[in-house]
Amino acid sequence: MDDEPGPVTLRVITDANRAEIEALSVTVEQSDYVASNAESLIEAAATPDARPWYRGIYAGDVPVGFVMISDGIPDTHPEYLGPYFLWRLMIDTRWQGRGYGKAALDLVVDHVRSRPDARALLCSLVPGTAGSPRGFYFGYGFRLRGDWFDGEEVIELPL
Repeated sequence: MDDEPGPVTLRVITDANRAEIEALSVTVEQSDYVASNAESLIEAAATPDARPWYRGIYAGDVPVGFVMISDGIPDTHPEYLGPYFLWRLMIDTRWQGRGYGKAALDLVVDHVRSRPDARALLCSLVPGTAGSPRGFYFGYGFRLRGDWFDGEEVIELPL
């Protein structure tokens, strides 16, 4: 019997699945690098000019993570990094190490590539090492951009 729940998809977060997405969490060490999903959803609602686009990450019908990007920030909002920015990516501690983060990021990249003027997907890294997603992002193909934004090192994935 296969113990993997199924293919990875990104699903809209609704009242029906919000609690199960908010219940997902990372390890204590990783919590220094990513906000909780509940905090992320509050931040998205509070900053509509950042053009938040967020989804629950599912493996089959099992919620395994959360992703949020800024989806096409206009030039009139230089207070945000964009136009396409990977704001949050988390896989619940119970589901890490199974390729779900990469599969979800593949789907996000496909989405961004379909958007107007998408030349790069930006992200930023909190300084630190223990629990850092740095290796994951560089292994995926992100590279240092050479600047900092809001106290975090900016990385980019050329599209």
